[in-house]
Amino acid sequence: MKKLVVFFFLLLSGSLMAQQKFALAIHGGAGTITRDRMTAEQEKEYKDKLEESLNAGYAVLEKGGSALDAVGAAIHVMEESPLFNAAKGAVFTHEGRNEMDASIMNGKDLNAGAVAGVRHIKSPIDAARAVMEKSDHVMLAGDGAEEFAETIGLEMVDTSYFYTDRRWKSLQNALKKEKVELDHDEKSTEKKSSSIYSVPEDYKFGTVGCVALDAEGNLAAGTSTGGMTNKRWKRIGDSPVIGAGTYANNATCAVSATGHGEYFIRSVVAYDISALMEYKGLSLRQAGDEVVMKKLVERGGDGGVISIDSEGNIHMPFNTKGMYRGYKKSTGEMKIAIYSED
Repeated sequence: MKKLVVFFFLLLSGSLMAQQKFALAIHGGAGTITRDRMTAEQEKEYKDKLEESLNAGYAVLEKGGSALDAVGAAIHVMEESPLFNAAKGAVFTHEGRNEMDASIMNGKDLNAGAVAGVRHIKSPIDAARAVMEKSDHVMLAGDGAEEFAETIGLEMVDTSYFYTDRRWKSLQNALKKEKVELDHDEKSTEKKSSSIYSVPEDYKFGTVGCVALDAEGNLAAGTSTGGMTNKRWKRIGDSPVIGAGTYANNATCAVSATGHGEYFIRSVVAYDISALMEYKGLSLRQAGDEVVMKKLVERGGDGGVISIDSEGNIHMPFNTKGMYRGYKKSTGEMKIAIYSED
């Protein structure tokens, strides 16, 4: 009799799990990404890695794991790939260093963690989560963040781990042109600017991110980046800034952004989408389009976001020519795309 009760309990639990919605979405950067600049081999390479990232996060959710764990698993895949501007594929600063940022947020309790300007932490997204769960703080930076990471036993690596010829060549090209480049730019032109250095009109943003909804109904978001090629003076973008590049709230949505960070910080993009849903009653799609396709465009900001709400709806608006992106749902629906026309 006892075995029979256990059997029916497991059967019921499995049935309830099957009925629960869960899903995730990822991005690998937005910008001037067009078919004429991508070979068939390069396109396949990116799509294969995006699929690997999606599957890694989905596997966590499928087993009943948390949205936070799914976000970490998906971002790990992209952090460990030289294709994306995060961790292993991070771009170089003006001084020839790799300085990385990351953040993560739990929609269940609004807890969050972030690191900025780190140089030896193998997985910045892991460090961000550690700040959230193992410290009393939200953001740690530079040497302090690395000291904290070492103290709690996170994997540290020599700076040579982050070196790639591709990113080094991008820095040399940027140095020759005396400008800042947002990721792997190849054919850029100068943009008029009154600042001490300018940002080219034709660029790409290589930040990576993930948003997820788990079977318990909890949302989470995470973002990781190497920042701008040729950036100076310890510049920090929106990726580690909660509310700008990352935000999650079970009552509304989870958002991860990629774009020209200064504009995303000024516009508090990730939180603004959530706030429009909470205070104006907009849908995920309406809020995302209002912020990314209208407000950002009016202010001159380029980029996009991935977002998911508590019902598992996903929206991935971007105002650039392309964005590496994808999603996978418990319904079996899956999509991987690169170009604006996809």
